[in-house]
Parts: sequence; C-alpha cells; structure tokens
Amino acid sequence: MLHLNAETVHDLLDYRGLVAALRKAHSDGTMPQTRVDVMTDSGNSDNVFVSLIAWASGDMIAVKLVGVFPDNPSLPVPQPSVQGLVTLIDGRTGAPLMTCDGAALTFRKTAADSALAVDLLARADAEVLLVVGAGGLAPHVIAAHRCVRPSIRKVMIWNRNPEKAQALAARLDDPAISGVTDLDAAVAQADVVSCVTMATEPLVRGLHLKPGAHVDLIGAYLPTMREADDDVARRAGKVFVDTRVGCEGSGDIAEPVQRGLITRDDIVADLFDLCSRRHWGRAGPVSYTNLTLPKTPGV
Repeated sequence: MLHLNAETVHDLLDYRGLVAALRKAHSDGTMPQTRVDVMTDSGNSDNVFVSLIAWASGDMIAVKLVGVFPDNPSLPVPQPSVQGLVTLIDGRTGAPLMTCDGAALTFRKTAADSALAVDLLARADAEVLLVVGAGGLAPHVIAAHRCVRPSIRKVMIWNRNPEKAQALAARLDDPAISGVTDLDAAVAQADVVSCVTMATEPLVRGLHLKPGAHVDLIGAYLPTMREADDDVARRAGKVFVDTRVGCEGSGDIAEPVQRGLITRDDIVADLFDLCSRRHWGRAGPVSYTNLTLPKTPGV
C-alpha cells in the first residue's frame, strides 16, 4: 500500500491544481456522507483529537485522524501542534489504497479550500491580504490566496506574539510580506482577512472592516472558539460556509445564531452551491465566509 510522506504531499499538491480539483469536486453539488468526532483530553482540555470520515458513494472513502496539541512546539523536543494520518479506501470494495501525512494534507487542503472561497467570493482586484495567526497553516494560506488573487501586492501577518509574526515574514523572505502589531489598523486596510488561529475570544472587529472586504474564518472549529466579533456577522448580512453540514459547530456561527444576530436562513450558500452555480456568490459591500467543519479541525 502506498504511503505519501509530508514532503511528497507538498511536492505533489500545487495550489493552482488543488484549487481546480476542489472546484471540480464541488461542482456536482453533492455532499458525500460525513461523520466527525471530536474528543478532548480528560487531563488537558487544550488537547483535541479529531476523526473525520467522508464517503462518496461508488468512489472513495477518506478517513482523517488528527491530533491538535497546542503545547507541542514548547516541548523539550518540539513537535508540530497538528499531526495526523489520512487513509484512502476504495468506496466500492473497502480495500485500503493509500495513507499519507495528515498534517501536510490538512494544511494543503485547508488552504486550498480557503483559496477557492476567496476566488468565488472576494473582489477580483483584491490587493491587501491580512493573515491573523502565524502558525503552521499561515504560510500555506498566503501562498494559496496569492495563487488565486495575483493582484495581491501586500501581505500582513498579525499574531498575539509579535515575534512569531515577524519571524514568519522573515522566513518567507518577500518584500510584500510583513509582520504587523496593530490588528485593528491592519483589518481596516485589508481586502481579504484570513484567520488561522485557535482563538476562543473574537480577534477581528467588524467595526474596522473596509467596504468590499472578504472575511475568511478557518480556525473556530468548536462552539467555544471564536475569531470574529458580532459586528462582522451584522455587517455581512449573508453568510457563506464551506459545507452546511455541522457548520453550527463553529462558535463564529453558533453564537451569532444564539443571539439572533443571524439565522440559519442567512447561510445562503456553501461551496457546493457556489461551484455548481446554484448560487452566484457575494452580494453587498462585505462578503463573510466562515470555513468550518468538517474541513478544518484544529488548524
């Protein structure tokens, strides 16, 4: 049985081809069967293990097992905070076909899903990208978004720890990319705001969004997590999600719904609707996209 390590996954899945493949996969408008299970460590609630199964009838079964252990980078021997394994199984016979590095595939697919949403919903002339968070996913989101929006001429990275934002910008070694310390000021400049955190309190404030901004929320995969405040939901009016299945599992959906700021009817489309042209995308000055489960556990 074939196994693809992290290096091979990154080498094979270029963002242009991956976004095109995801667009095609969503274009028939059919959501595979899915099941998601999230477990929390009884001894340390910060540690989470997520299992996801997707079954496209007559085609493939994919099983993803991902551990999210936020303290891993600070261990005596540092490890990534997100690690896991993905298995591909023949959906017609049940035969195992392939395994691959789960973290690498999660980074690549999550960034490409996010970029597909940007391509479908963000302004065609978007020039300024703000990435909130400087973890393992951040450089992938930057690369994927710039792939679908080559008009982006400026990239800002903000992180609670400013040194991490500066270090990532230095590692990417591109004069268009810089670390910033004033999040509100950065939000006010951004045409695309992409959040890749595990925040439990809102970071992005809708008060500062510029007209036409596209807000991309990736990290809040549990009801207790939140990356954007209520004003973002209020200003959006219409909400787009990656999939309607399980989207209330995100705090960025669940809390505004509970408070009556948005309703289920305000979730007007998901990527299946958009790629199959059942819905034509954004309308109004602000596009608000929340990318939730089952795609993005813990990254």
